[in-house]
Amino acid sequence: MSSLCQALSFSGHQYLRQRLVMSVLSGKPVRIDKIRSEDKNPGLQDYEISLLQLLEKATNGTVIEISVTGTAILFKPGIISGGPVTHECPLSRAVGYFLEPLIMLAPFSKKPFQFTLRGITTDDIDLSVDLIRTVTLPHLQLFGISEGVELRIKKRGAPPEGGGEIQFLCPVFKQVKTLNFVEPGKIKRIRGIAHAVRVSPQFSNRMIDSCRSVLNRYIPDIYLYSDVYKGDESGKSPGYALTLLAESTTSAIHCAEAVANPGGTPEDVALLASRALLSEIRRGGCIDRKHQSLVLLMMVLGSEDVGRCRMGEASPRTIQLLRNIKAFFGTSFKIVSAKPSDPSCTESFYSCYGIGHVNINRTLA
Repeated sequence: MSSLCQALSFSGHQYLRQRLVMSVLSGKPVRIDKIRSEDKNPGLQDYEISLLQLLEKATNGTVIEISVTGTAILFKPGIISGGPVTHECPLSRAVGYFLEPLIMLAPFSKKPFQFTLRGITTDDIDLSVDLIRTVTLPHLQLFGISEGVELRIKKRGAPPEGGGEIQFLCPVFKQVKTLNFVEPGKIKRIRGIAHAVRVSPQFSNRMIDSCRSVLNRYIPDIYLYSDVYKGDESGKSPGYALTLLAESTTSAIHCAEAVANPGGTPEDVALLASRALLSEIRRGGCIDRKHQSLVLLMMVLGSEDVGRCRMGEASPRTIQLLRNIKAFFGTSFKIVSAKPSDPSCTESFYSCYGIGHVNINRTLA
């Protein structure tokens, strides 16, 4: 009962991943209740239970207590052990749902991460494995986490049957660097990956042509790679998608992606992705909306110095992350407008004092 008194309490199923990750990093137990208590299907969903099982594999000494109805959990974190782990992800969510929390935990592990995840590699809810490989992992380089961090796409798996497989490798790091990233720069190049599985290889070429027709008006330096997987490597279901990223002169990356819908055409996917990328660039800042959470969390864990970053408008997920950071680490951010004289400016400077989080698990090895 004493551990219950010290545990941080939250309600609701939203932002479960954030809270579990911060619980592991801070070492503070967390109690979450009222998980879909009013729904027809109350309690934890299959993918949330799978995430808890994955965190149990990734850590040593973690205790998870789930109520009979599944509407409340008590999570007591252990140390991040890492090592080789294989996990089957349910088909209700893509592999990206499970990879995001792992990427936040991996640098602070006892042994290097060697995780193999199987399931759906690209869907329209979570980050695809292409985005994680080409955008999320380069964001870690801002904090000195670069050497040896790798994501290999062994097989692709489109919804609904999946059948994909990825391997995530991350060595052990002692500490993350302080970030000072306030110059967004100008967009200098656009890169992309068009992939098609169990459909005509011509689909990826059609996506590339259609995407160029939109983006070539703005910038000439565009390289779109056609990625066609065949045989067993293409998973169990047909599908195709387009992932785009724009890089600036100061190495700021903005990204967008679009996935094929039933009855849609490759041209529709390309237009959706292109427009999404342009609207993402328009929002400005040095970090795109999908990666604000990762960067802000790493800023808090940085060495004991003031970290600064310029970002566009905060998403609801980012706002909740700042509240959770305050609850777990006691750190507040100073947020000021990037152009105080311009009331229409949505960009802001985020600055905080790092807690100097050191990987103590590493010294136990």
